[in-house]
Parts: sequence; C-alpha cells; structure tokens
Amino acid sequence: MLARVHSAAVVGVDAVPVEVEVDVGAGLPMCAIVGLPDAAVREARERVRSAIRNAGYEMPARRVTVNLAPADLRKVGPAFDLPIALGLLAATQQIPPQALAGCVVVGELSLDGSVRPVPGVLNIALGARARRARALLVPAANAEEAALVEGLTVHPVTALAALVAALAGRGALPVQPATRISARAPAGSEFMMAGASLARAAGPEWARGSAGEGTEEPDLAEVRGHAHARRALEIAAAGAHNLLLIGPPGTGKTMLARRLPTILPPLSLDEAIEVTRVYSAAGRLPAAPAMLAVRPFRAPHHATSVQALVGGGTPPVPGEVSLAHLGVLFLDEAAEFHHDALAALRQPLEEGRVVVVRVTGTVTMPARCMLVAAMNPCPCGNLGDRRRVCTCTPPQRARYRARVSAPLLDRIDLHVEVPPLTGDELAAAAAERSADVRARVLRARALQTVRGSAFGIAGAVNATMPAALARASCALAPEPRALLRRAVDRLGLSPRAYHRLARVARTIADLDDAAAIDARHVAEAIGYRTLDRAADSEGFANG
Repeated sequence: MLARVHSAAVVGVDAVPVEVEVDVGAGLPMCAIVGLPDAAVREARERVRSAIRNAGYEMPARRVTVNLAPADLRKVGPAFDLPIALGLLAATQQIPPQALAGCVVVGELSLDGSVRPVPGVLNIALGARARRARALLVPAANAEEAALVEGLTVHPVTALAALVAALAGRGALPVQPATRISARAPAGSEFMMAGASLARAAGPEWARGSAGEGTEEPDLAEVRGHAHARRALEIAAAGAHNLLLIGPPGTGKTMLARRLPTILPPLSLDEAIEVTRVYSAAGRLPAAPAMLAVRPFRAPHHATSVQALVGGGTPPVPGEVSLAHLGVLFLDEAAEFHHDALAALRQPLEEGRVVVVRVTGTVTMPARCMLVAAMNPCPCGNLGDRRRVCTCTPPQRARYRARVSAPLLDRIDLHVEVPPLTGDELAAAAAERSADVRARVLRARALQTVRGSAFGIAGAVNATMPAALARASCALAPEPRALLRRAVDRLGLSPRAYHRLARVARTIADLDDAAAIDARHVAEAIGYRTLDRAADSEGFANG
C-alpha cells in the first residue's frame, strides 16, 4: 500500500515542499530511500526501524520503498525521519492515512522513538502557512520556534509512540500555545546582546522582555576621546552607511565598532522574523528559541573562507554576511582577509543579498547589513603614532592598503582615522551615553521613513534607498553641488563615490533636522573620505 506525508526541506533560508511517499509491497525485506538523499537521510532506515519497534509497533517484513519528491532536490539531514516513520505506519494501516491530511511533519528520531530537534523549523512553519497547511507536527524542542508563526496550529511531538496513539484516536494531540515574543540572542562573542536593554527602554512593546537582565552591556560612554570617530559612528548608524576605521593597534577601533549596535534602532517585528529565520535555517538559534529581537553583530576571523563568509555549500547555507542581516558585519584586521573573500562581499554590499548559483538552481539569501571594517595604517601599525616610528617603506604601505581593493573601498561610505589618544584624553570625563546618541539616530531614521513612505517604500534608509528616492532626497543647491563636483575632480572619485557622498550628506542633514543639504553637510561628508584625501598629494583642504 502507498502512503504520502508532507514535509519540507530548507534550501538557503527558504522552505521547499517535500512529499514523502512510502510504498510497502511484495518482495524481500528491505528498505530503499530514493530522491537524492544524503548519508544522513539514507541512515534514516536504521533509525526508523529501531524507533518503530521500540515504540511498540510493527516493522513490516516486506519491501519498503521511500521516495522523497521532488527527486532532483538534494535532501540533507535527519528531519525526514519522523515523516518516513509515519508514512510507513500509514502504509501498513497502523494509523489511518487520513489523519495526516493537511499536516506538515518534520523531526529526527532516536532509536528509542523519542523525537529530537532539527534546524530550520521557523522557515518550514512560514512555508507551511503559505501553503495553507492545516497543522505542523514538529519536535517539542522546536515547538516554541514554530509557534512564532500566527495562523498555524503547531503540535509538539516528544515521542513516536504518543504521536501514533493520538493519530490512531487513542488520545489528543497537544497544541503549542502562541509564543510570547521576547528579546533573545544566541550566546557567544560573535552575537552581541548590545541593545537589548535599549530595546526595552525605547523599542516597541513586543521587543521588551527579560533578556539581557543582569548583564553588563557596552556603551559609548566608555569610549574616551575620538570625537571624530564617534561622530562617524553616529552618521553610519543614522543612514546605515558602511564604515572603515583606520589607526594603529590599540587605539580603540574594535571598541568603537562593538558599540555600534547600541545606537542602532530596534528591530521591527517583521525584521526580527527575518533575522530569526536566517538563524533558524543555519541551526544557530539558542537552546530555548524565541524571537531574536536585537540586531546581530558578526565578527568573523580574518582566516574565514569565502564560503563561510558569504554562504554556500551543498545545499547552500547562510554565511556570515547573511547571519549579519539587518545588523553589523565587523571585519577586524580587514587587510588580513583573503582577497577572494573581500571581493565576494561586493555584490552583497551593493544588492543586500547573496546569490549562490549551482548547476541544479539558484539560491538567494538575505544580506542587508552594515559593513564595519578596521585596519592598521601600515604593516607595522605605527604610521601616525606620535610615540612610535614607522619602519615601513612607501611601497610596503601601498601594498598593504591595496589588500583592501578599490572596488570594495568605493562601497564604504566613511573612511575614518582613529589616532592614538593622549593622556589627557584618556583621563577625560565620560562622553555621551549610547541612549543619547541613539535618540538622535532614531529621529534621523524617522525622517527617512517619512520620505520613503511618500514613494511607497517601507523602511527606507539613506545608504540603500532606490535611485528615484535618492534623486529627490539628495537634490543639491548650486553651492553644495559645486563643492561636491570639486571634490570629485580633485580626489578622482568614481560616480558611485559621488552618489554615496551625496547620501552621507543627506544623513548629516537629517541629524541636523535640515530639510535641504547645504555646503557644510557636503564638506563634512568629504571629510570622511580619508583614503581618497590621502591619495591627493596636495590635499583637498589646500586646493
């Protein structure tokens, strides 16, 4: 007899429907799984056999054929164990086949019949709702995650025996209540809780919760001196601009970068779902999953491979740039990253997505993040340090800076020098707190939202607004236009850099609550093109 069970596979960050067909027919006792299974899926034969027997049900001594359709999609992981087991029991009339109608099933089986969690359940739940599924059967450890999706009945499953008894009419299926949304973030240094307390203080009501209580979070008030770099950080946060910090070792580049999330706006509910589904697909949600309501901060090591940075594999999985979606990707020691890895960032920075092309198809993953890079000014790191002597020759300095290619630099709006601090600066009083700076950032973002709404664009920010909105928002009067044109001629800026300068000037005007961009806004924006000005032998300010 033939039975069908609906399941799903996660490819990139999207759920693809998979139909599990189980046929029990005449022939020698064996089990064959077809439909491009990987090793973990093929091994499901042994897990399913033991789980069914240990749950007290009969494994048929006949020929069993399992087909995972579509057959041209590679199936990866143990998430098909539970649907295969239910399909086999339905095909042998141990449970009524109609009991599974309209249900989507995923889960890994232990040999004793208990059900283990699997990655990507939030993505599968979103896909099930889009396909108007009646219910979703998931491991109990994934039920809270799946219950984030409204309009879908989620049944948590702890053991195969209890599930089969309920499907056979000898009990009721438990229903997972809707998840109470709260701020959560994965543990580990690569994902910061910075901003959780700020979200509780100034964020939307849904993002307020107990996460982060009792933890010490970074704050901009801890940064002494560096007024120029702090201002650049504020501009970057207000317009979602990419930022490069250049300075000798120990001057505070990393400290500044790690405080950027504390001045960014809180995630909206839709944005939080976007971030959470990326982490769900990558299997990076915390042990007790809930909505990730703080912006991610990813800081990969400079030895990270191209695939780990931008995503890929078979099937493709999100990389660091996707894990930083709607947050910050921090590249410390940027000049030490492999050239190919940095080059691979150019498309995500431009388009806000990663496109992985394979012979079997194309996978698109979100990657709309802010890039913050930090690097030394030269190989020895002492250039610009008044207390130390640089031993590098001009060709060595040029080769070192060339490791961060001109096309990538062209996509970074703000180039900022972070010089060593003097003793007086280190002993100075604390500067503004993150909450104070964040209030100005929120006001600037609100202006951008209003402008975007007039064009029917939700969540518009200056760094990534469409060309039509940019033309209307960044219109320049004759004086600032002449100043910007002069900068282009003197510094040899590309058309991309010209338009990015205008966007940065627009952000500075927003922070000043100015309706129009004037010359001082453009002049300040030009001041943040450190590397371009360094290439000008006469210096723009002297022209």
